[in-house]
Amino acid sequence: MLTLPAPAKLNLWLHILGRRDDGYHLLETVFQFLDHGDTLRFALREDGEIRLHDALESVPHDSNLIVRAARQLQQLAGCPLGADIWLDKVLPMGGGIGGGSSDAATTLLGLNHLWQLGWDFDRLAQLGLGLGADVPVFVRGHAAFAEGVGEQLTPVDPQEPWYVVLVPQVSVSTAEIFSHPQLTRDSLPLKMRPVPEGNSRNDCQPVVEQRYPEVRNALISLGKYTEARLTGTGSCVFGAFPSKAEADRVLALLSETQTGFVAKGCNVSILHRTLQDLL
Repeated sequence: MLTLPAPAKLNLWLHILGRRDDGYHLLETVFQFLDHGDTLRFALREDGEIRLHDALESVPHDSNLIVRAARQLQQLAGCPLGADIWLDKVLPMGGGIGGGSSDAATTLLGLNHLWQLGWDFDRLAQLGLGLGADVPVFVRGHAAFAEGVGEQLTPVDPQEPWYVVLVPQVSVSTAEIFSHPQLTRDSLPLKMRPVPEGNSRNDCQPVVEQRYPEVRNALISLGKYTEARLTGTGSCVFGAFPSKAEADRVLALLSETQTGFVAKGCNVSILHRTLQDLL
């Protein structure tokens, strides 16, 4: 049995520069991982079947990104082996912290190891891009400045604070936000390299706040203690703190009205740390 984490991510900021003819948006953002996420377990099958156990009721088995990732890797590698996969789901759907994309990336890396395929990160990331724009950063496993639709990655090393992440009980549709007429789509590209720290604007935040009062309330609540920001196009809200004790204290103060968790920012993914320990 192979057990691997599927960590959450934060978009420390997110600028939308425009929209391509195919509908995808051009953006600039910084991804950073958290030491918190889902857990996947893999067991080898000799019959070539891919079976996901404990699947989400709201997502048909064959539509789940985990199953799609496994089958695409199996097909492209010409691998006769299969796998039983168990998912311990912690990350919320529609939260903007990468749950589905992270699960898909962990599946690709996990089965590459289990099936002994020997694929490198470039090849796995290219496969992952077809599953979702956020999958490649999870495959590569290092905090990154992202361009294009999120697939052009440059490793960066921002500070690694402790975060309070609030999880409003709503699922935000990425398609809804990206298609909203009031979404800012004309931010100017950054000219400085490496990317300067201190940026915190998320161009999606005004639209999400307008559409989802639960998210607005979470931003107001956390904003009493630190700068509160939206991650990605989802519902989750985060703020940085210098220590775990301080983050724990603030979450405890908010716990009567808000649901959330405390996690450490990680520039190297806990998935990659786990895989290194296996090698």
